[in-house]
Amino acid sequence: MTERAEQAQRLHEKGYNCAQAVVCAYCDQFGLDEETAYKLAEGFGLGMGIMEVCGALSGAFLLAGQQGSAGPAHPGETKAQTYRTTKALANAFREKNGTVLCRELKGVADGQVRRSCPGCIQDACALVEQFLTE
Repeated sequence: MTERAEQAQRLHEKGYNCAQAVVCAYCDQFGLDEETAYKLAEGFGLGMGIMEVCGALSGAFLLAGQQGSAGPAHPGETKAQTYRTTKALANAFREKNGTVLCRELKGVADGQVRRSCPGCIQDACALVEQFLTE
């Protein structure tokens, strides 16, 4: 496990949701201040609060947008590439875990837990390292 993944785990243990843990572990590397990163990611925990797309993976998506976007001075110019990156992140996460949905990862319907929150955080951090920081 990388130092950033360990940091994300510590943040999660401290009470950060899965998305906040991932985003805040990398915020300095992506030009974000921790308070802004924390606030922006808050609604993405627990699978966007409704057990949809995994919060840890959503945190990786937020970082992909921060890294890939050219910003409002160049509207639309970079979104296709950012979408390709988020799709690659999702596909890699799905390949490892069988799903990207929080409710399925947690086994809400069938009682079969596929991945713990700490495991999802570790996986999302590994994908950030693979797709966004190399």
